[in-house]
Amino acid sequence: MINLKNAREIEGLALANEISANTLRIAKEMIRPGVTTEQLDEAMRKYIHSRGAKPDFLGYGGFPKTACISINEEVIHGIPGNRVIREGDIVSVDVGAEIGGWCGDNAYTFMIGEVDPVRKKLCEVTKECLFRGVAQARKGNRLGDIGYAVQSHAEANGFSVVRDYVGHGVGRDMHEDPEVPNFGIAGRGLRLIPGMVIAIEPMIVAGDYKVKVLDNGWTVVTADGSSAAHYEVTVAITEDEPRILSDWRPLL
Repeated sequence: MINLKNAREIEGLALANEISANTLRIAKEMIRPGVTTEQLDEAMRKYIHSRGAKPDFLGYGGFPKTACISINEEVIHGIPGNRVIREGDIVSVDVGAEIGGWCGDNAYTFMIGEVDPVRKKLCEVTKECLFRGVAQARKGNRLGDIGYAVQSHAEANGFSVVRDYVGHGVGRDMHEDPEVPNFGIAGRGLRLIPGMVIAIEPMIVAGDYKVKVLDNGWTVVTADGSSAAHYEVTVAITEDEPRILSDWRPLL
């Protein structure tokens, strides 16, 4: 069931997403070679608590940390720990914050120092895919329009779209209906109407789109070991233009 949000509820979601987006800026300030993913996670946890919010991900389905931090071939759900970030890595940070009963959800892939040309292009194209998808998140369009915008741009640049994981609705629960695939056929799928709030999150890989889950039960990696990038914002469907609730564009 899709839960439509009124204007007051969307403002509650906007606050949660503003905190979540700013948490990524905390990550940006300290992410560099030599820092561990655990150090990043702890700094983000402290910031979320300082805003009177709580981490969405911590304990969600048993997830043990504040953020998902995924490096290189890791697509999503990387568990922070003693892994050291190195020059040339690409590091995807996915984080959520809950305040007032509303959830925020954002992700950004950071390039660490000088990265190889394929990883650099992958990150740039995935960001472009995100905003092409957002542009289609408007009244009267369909979910397939979002998926097609993402998929067509990724594939035109020689990359692949992960099929096993998709975007989703956001509200009082971090994952609500509807699912928001990053692939599809234009003009097909659920029609978008004002009051819907969705997370659009392209997960694009340099090689084949097939993925697998590591033995820890969480971390999703590319089956062929190719690099992956992941960006996410939360968007409200309005009577006019799409409204990005979780605007991390100052990170650009």
